[in-house]
Amino acid sequence: MATVEVHSVVKRFGSVQVVHGIDVTIDDRSFVVLLGPSGCGKSTLLRMIAGLEQVSEGEIAIGGRIVNDVPPKSRDVAMVFQNYALYPHMKVFDNMAFSLKLAKVDRATIKEKVQRAAEILNLTQYLDRYPRQLSGGQRQRVAMGRAIVRNPQVFLFDEPLSNLDAQLRVQMRTEIKALHQRLGSTSIYVTHDQIEAMTMADKIVVMRDGRIEQSGAPLDVYDHPRNLFVAGFIGSPAMNLIPGKLRGGDGRPNVETDDGVQLPLPANAPGQSGQAVIYGVRPDHLSVANGGGSVDAIVDVVEPTGADTLIFARIGNQKICGAFADRYSFRPGERIALAPRLESVHLFDAQSGVNMML
Repeated sequence: MATVEVHSVVKRFGSVQVVHGIDVTIDDRSFVVLLGPSGCGKSTLLRMIAGLEQVSEGEIAIGGRIVNDVPPKSRDVAMVFQNYALYPHMKVFDNMAFSLKLAKVDRATIKEKVQRAAEILNLTQYLDRYPRQLSGGQRQRVAMGRAIVRNPQVFLFDEPLSNLDAQLRVQMRTEIKALHQRLGSTSIYVTHDQIEAMTMADKIVVMRDGRIEQSGAPLDVYDHPRNLFVAGFIGSPAMNLIPGKLRGGDGRPNVETDDGVQLPLPANAPGQSGQAVIYGVRPDHLSVANGGGSVDAIVDVVEPTGADTLIFARIGNQKICGAFADRYSFRPGERIALAPRLESVHLFDAQSGVNMML
């Protein structure tokens, strides 16, 4: 396996620049997820690592070797695509063996490698079938098997679960993570689904408009978002973001909304009184309370999910969501008190979007 290093990489399509000086290191044997909305440049970056797109500026190194001018077949990487990219006229065995046959590997070795990959992926009983005879999840396993038999230095996954239904996506992401742990491979995985990123990654790289907004361990990015974009993009349900002005009377700092609601802050909150800010609190960092430090809210909708209860409410004119382990049965229009966990509250500068609490 190998470390992948991306240094000051730029990508242009004609006069349009879509990737702006990316610097990132994917450590050997790590599972790194490139996460961001559609059009942020994550798939383009992956394709440059694979050699399917040329680098306009900068360098990409795999295992210490600069590969800018190395063709895809010589980079020792294997890519799993969103649409499986299987040959419909070939049986599963032949699909998985195709790259080995092109490399003129002997038949005995091909059979051994395909059988081993099929055992890892529970595909042994399907080796004599055609792709059309398989389910979506089975086809994706075949695509992964085709990558495994090559024993590459780096596995690349380009939104491989997007075409699967919700239940199968959960199952397959567990299987991909288990596969990574079993093979000890270096893996780079592209997705716009932040739940996939949180559950699978050793390291998340959050991208927007061809730039990296933040990178780090999933829970570090979740707990300490660097700016408003990361705060709003990571987490489901999304973080509550409420505009207001910073106030600090009587040593009790708070954020006052446009309609006069006061949202509590920790005593050491930074900033100047009157500063325009965005108050951020995650739904799971709210509690239903009766004591001090709470804010009155009017219930709009209650959604029981089984494991949690989601409460959508209004604080003044601002909509807010709370996620609770307890099962509440509040009625629409009922008044409740919500208390934010002060040590988990975020404060963003309204102009720059920077998290002032970091």
